[in-house]
Amino acid sequence: MIAVLCPGQGAQTPGMLTPWLELPEVAQTLTALSEATDADLIAHGTTSDADTIRDTAIAQPLLVATAIATGRALLGDTIPAVAAGHSVGELGAAALAGVITDGEAMQLVTTRANAMAEAAAASEPTSMAAVLGGVEGDVLERLEQLGLTPANMNGGGQIVAAGAKSAIEALLADAPARARVIELQVAGAFHTSYMAPAVKALDTAASAITPVTPTATLLSNADGETVADGEDALGRIVNQVANPVRWDLCQARMLDLGVTGIIELAPGGVLTGLAKRSMKGIPAVALKSPDDLDAARQLLEEHA
Repeated sequence: MIAVLCPGQGAQTPGMLTPWLELPEVAQTLTALSEATDADLIAHGTTSDADTIRDTAIAQPLLVATAIATGRALLGDTIPAVAAGHSVGELGAAALAGVITDGEAMQLVTTRANAMAEAAAASEPTSMAAVLGGVEGDVLERLEQLGLTPANMNGGGQIVAAGAKSAIEALLADAPARARVIELQVAGAFHTSYMAPAVKALDTAASAITPVTPTATLLSNADGETVADGEDALGRIVNQVANPVRWDLCQARMLDLGVTGIIELAPGGVLTGLAKRSMKGIPAVALKSPDDLDAARQLLEEHA
């Protein structure tokens, strides 16, 4: 059984779409998806620099469009057995699982990205930092002491903290024992209460959409559970903006379901890297360029 995964914010790199545009079907899909948002995704995926595509309002639509386009190129009309996305990647996973259309995914991610950027700008200075290693209990205790939220529980000894920038700076200055802390280049404290205004904006946009029952086993970032109802899936995606990402539970659920292989859609690499530590022994392919499609198709055939 194969799980198809959609990466989240931070996976983008300058020029990542350039090789994919050599495939006519991918170029056509990306052009259509770009028209459904308010950003020139083709330009941002080929010529924009790292600072430009770090902007939340650009990064999120770019990532969702890339995952959908490369997912369609890989799967065609086939529905993945299991679909999951990390943070904003949930919108790509929902589209591949049939809950919403590709165009609806782009409309929602555009609202999400703009609303999160606005919420970050309107709050006190906030930030996020990855905490690598250490004892999980000690890390969580330190975050609580500083008033920080464990915004991403990624498994494999990786927790992303989020909150006031002053608290992140205190974490950097005095890290938990045997842990390394790296501040992330993000606009604000995502997946925390600071993003409450963005939840309201996304909920309004989602109310205009009629989701349908997933045709794939769709996992939720909220708790790693399977979501069998379209309304529930969309509601979870909306609320997830201001709540922690439990990717550790998604990975545990994949193992419980009997997943035997992983394919991470473009721009792949982050989630397969996490899986190497939390899902040891499970073969994985990350789509970084069209050259990886053959290996992904072979994995699909072997684990169908």
